[in-house]
Amino acid sequence: MRAIFETAFDVVYLVSVIIIGILMVKKSKGDKQYLLFGLMAIVLGSGDAFHLVPRAIALCTTGLSSYRTALGIGKMITSITMTFFYVLLYYVWCLRYKKERKCITLTVWVLAILRIVLCLMTQNNWTGENPPLSWGIIRNIPFLLFGILIIYLFYTEAKRNNDKDFKYLYLTVVLSFAFYLPVVLFADKYPFIGMLMIPKTLAYVWTVLIGFNAQRRNIK
Repeated sequence: MRAIFETAFDVVYLVSVIIIGILMVKKSKGDKQYLLFGLMAIVLGSGDAFHLVPRAIALCTTGLSSYRTALGIGKMITSITMTFFYVLLYYVWCLRYKKERKCITLTVWVLAILRIVLCLMTQNNWTGENPPLSWGIIRNIPFLLFGILIIYLFYTEAKRNNDKDFKYLYLTVVLSFAFYLPVVLFADKYPFIGMLMIPKTLAYVWTVLIGFNAQRRNIK
């Protein structure tokens, strides 16, 4: 039952965000803001597929332990592509509010590169039976700081500009981290906490839909 539900959920999620991303890119027509938002959705879905597809196959066949290598590598790739997702989101902020401060841009790239480098370190033991929790925490420190920065930027500018379309975008990022961090910290010891990845995923879908709906209103 779990395999059927989780696989169906993942398929709907991956197909939906990638299709939305493609539609946004096609309809962007020179509007770089929505072009980047569409690319964000494609990066999100494509990156998550590296982990979710082998996970679905594992659940429907011989189990997760038989696909440890594919799942580990997929998780590493997903961690990296999610970093690019937030880099693109930052540039959406720059375009939407016509702001780009060198100090913020430098901070964004430092945190992004640090996060990617940490994800590539062999100490993560991505394909091992028991990857170290310590490295799960270490590689997520710059990611969390990056997320806090994005939350602050979108919250302050949406409020300052009375931006109704992006009013709750900051909240989607808050929720995604609120559901993600307990999984990082406690899922190995308490597997049921892994279920928080479902609402975390839905928070990202909400992010994508905010951009998609804003583009539709802008076209009209």
